[in-house]
Amino acid sequence: MRPLLILLFTILLTDLFSQTLTIEGSVVQSQSEVPISDVNVFLESTSFHARTDLKGNFALSDVPEGDYQLTASSFGFVSYRIPVTVVAGQLLRIDIQLTEQVAELQEVVVMTKGLSGIRNIPGSAHFISPKEIQKFSYTDVSRALGSVPGINIQEEDGFGLRPNIGLRGTGVERSSKITLMEDGVLTAPAPYSEPAAYYFPTMGRMQAIEIVKGSSQIKYGPFTTGGAINLLSTQIPSTFSGKFHLLGGSYGNRILHAWVGDEQKHLAYLVESFQYRSDGFKKLDGGGPTGFDKQDYLAKLRLQTAPGAKIPQSLSIRFSHTLEESDETYLGLTQEDFDQDPYRRYAASQKDLMSTKQNHLSLMHTVSLGSDLQLSTTAYRTEFSRNWYKLDKVGISDGTKLSIGSVVDDPDNNAEAYEVLRGTPTGSSNRLYVKANNRSYEAKGIQSALSFSFAHSDWDHRIDLGLRIHRDWADRFQWEDHYAIQDEVMRLLETGIPGTESNRIIRTDAAAAYLQYRLRHGKFTATPGLRYENIFVEQKDFGKGDPKRLGDQLSLKQNHVALVIPGIGVQYQANKFSTVFIGIHKGFAPPGAQDGTLPEESINYELGSRWQKGVFLLQAVIFLNDYSNLLGTDLAAGGGTGTGDLFNAGEVRSHGIEFQINCDLISQKGAHNYSVPVGISYTYTVARFQSSFKSIYEDWGSVEKGDHFPYLPAHQISLLAGFRYGAFRFDASTRFVDAMRTEPGQGAIELNQRTDGHFTIDISSHYTIHKKIDLFASASNVLDEVYIAARRPAGLRPGMPRSFTLGLKAAF
Repeated sequence: MRPLLILLFTILLTDLFSQTLTIEGSVVQSQSEVPISDVNVFLESTSFHARTDLKGNFALSDVPEGDYQLTASSFGFVSYRIPVTVVAGQLLRIDIQLTEQVAELQEVVVMTKGLSGIRNIPGSAHFISPKEIQKFSYTDVSRALGSVPGINIQEEDGFGLRPNIGLRGTGVERSSKITLMEDGVLTAPAPYSEPAAYYFPTMGRMQAIEIVKGSSQIKYGPFTTGGAINLLSTQIPSTFSGKFHLLGGSYGNRILHAWVGDEQKHLAYLVESFQYRSDGFKKLDGGGPTGFDKQDYLAKLRLQTAPGAKIPQSLSIRFSHTLEESDETYLGLTQEDFDQDPYRRYAASQKDLMSTKQNHLSLMHTVSLGSDLQLSTTAYRTEFSRNWYKLDKVGISDGTKLSIGSVVDDPDNNAEAYEVLRGTPTGSSNRLYVKANNRSYEAKGIQSALSFSFAHSDWDHRIDLGLRIHRDWADRFQWEDHYAIQDEVMRLLETGIPGTESNRIIRTDAAAAYLQYRLRHGKFTATPGLRYENIFVEQKDFGKGDPKRLGDQLSLKQNHVALVIPGIGVQYQANKFSTVFIGIHKGFAPPGAQDGTLPEESINYELGSRWQKGVFLLQAVIFLNDYSNLLGTDLAAGGGTGTGDLFNAGEVRSHGIEFQINCDLISQKGAHNYSVPVGISYTYTVARFQSSFKSIYEDWGSVEKGDHFPYLPAHQISLLAGFRYGAFRFDASTRFVDAMRTEPGQGAIELNQRTDGHFTIDISSHYTIHKKIDLFASASNVLDEVYIAARRPAGLRPGMPRSFTLGLKAAF
């Protein structure tokens, strides 16, 4: 009996003196003090961990007395560590401020400085944070951008391998009318000579995305009409860390994404790999591959002065290597065949294959000459080669060669050629002409950016200066092979000679500079700026009869343009939470080498208001882009002949409304935190030609004054909603895109000249099984809606059908 009493007494004393308590607190962004949700807060070397709710609150319950190391970490933010001591009877509250990693980057130049910097931009700007990107783990940039107002997207392959993106009615063809960057460096293979982006950075390895529209974009030319998009790759972490994602799903989709990095006193590094494969969702007649294999590698190395150095400096080296092979085609379907099976592919496309290789190297030096003077200089070089081996024309018994687009548009009057596409030739003279669209690109240059801030009395000043010297070229060296179909298999009949199709080199030398001055006084901020572009373009066309490029048939074209691009934005800070801004600037796009082609020019206006308090954000903007000359591009991707030539399209007026609201409908703090975040965005856009003209290219044809611009939806609505409860997170994204014209026109849209308006739902869920490990599941196009996404390049193309993804996400 006595031993039992001693045991009970010992237990009682242990319970009395070994009390536990709760550590609670909040996590907000530094400077803006906006709450951060989904931050992982934990006591190192213990099992105590929690995630912040939408209001940034967290609680660690039943923590015993003792000394601990508390850590708060979230992807995209610099980790926070602090020692804590738990003492019985004392309330322990810790309020944490995290700094966005993008706000203090040493290896890239960014546009917005993250979410906290948007409020200082006198114009429309958006930042898709790492937290937002991780919700769905999209590999298609079109889906990642779907909730941003003012963005226009035309789907093509369903996977987003070669997206078509426009801003505020600029046109979407191969994203050739917007300034595209990765880590502040132009990313199109030849952004001046041939800006059509047949290479697009791998969305799956991006950490964040910045979008700038309005007058602020003049810093980021050469394209200044619609806006600029900067994709931010994974940044070097401040401590040794990494992540590993292994995902798989429908249509044989497999994703492996891993990176590791660290920062020491004088050295920091990161290595990353993203592997993405799919068997494809289309079914080739007679069987065959319709998928792709994309391999992406990235390495970063940074040398830097020690913390606290009198003159902080760093030298960053960045190298990336990307390979892709995709069994993708320009050949779509007829309306009748689409209605029967939208995911069918004709047998005549069985040889179609896109092969690409991209290498990028850049060196960036940054130096801080005091807290108010910073200078960064980047030298870069990009090499890109691609050969899209794809069906181009069909030969019939009378010797006529028909484009595949004309056949699927009118199969009744091209019955013989249509049967050839289906794999059932009607004569021995039937041929399939497969073109090797072989091209190589190179872009190189050096750019510097200098910022200087100073204050006088209650006037704050900031001056930004930039200079870029750039050269790029594109080399087309193409040929055509002849095939015939026998027993549903394409047999090679004749091999073409390289250089006997398109055989030309286009080169551009460009010098660009900008000056932007920001003046802040009281509640007013004015940001006037100037951009200067000096562009010389030269095209050497050797002709189809000179594959050795001896110059016997050489045709030389040159063009030169020098232009000043002004802009100004003014912002009024009504109170701590709300601002009103107005901007006007000149839009510009380079003219190409064709005789008589003028630069694209416009005057662009915007008026907007932004209200932000905590997690609540409201932004509304009206805009007008008034073109004195719009440039069109003859691209095969747009249904044209594929010369890539630019042409004058005259006056166009594009106007619209952009609206966005983010809030938290319900939030509960306690032992089981939960919240319901919601976001809504809406875009209304109308663009009409203000003059009549007749284009020599198929994709435009005859245009009359008052015609609506093609592939531009009038209405787009996006709704994001989420639910957080303890270790479980659920997110849903719904999007409605209005029907679009596929050709310029007026009045009701004819059925054979329209895409389908469609409503899609994507969902995802995360379940935290360990503070560093999540189970992930998602579904895209949950309702499995079938819709016509495009009628180009040649025939009807479906949107992505319903697909599922499951996997594991781990970090360390």
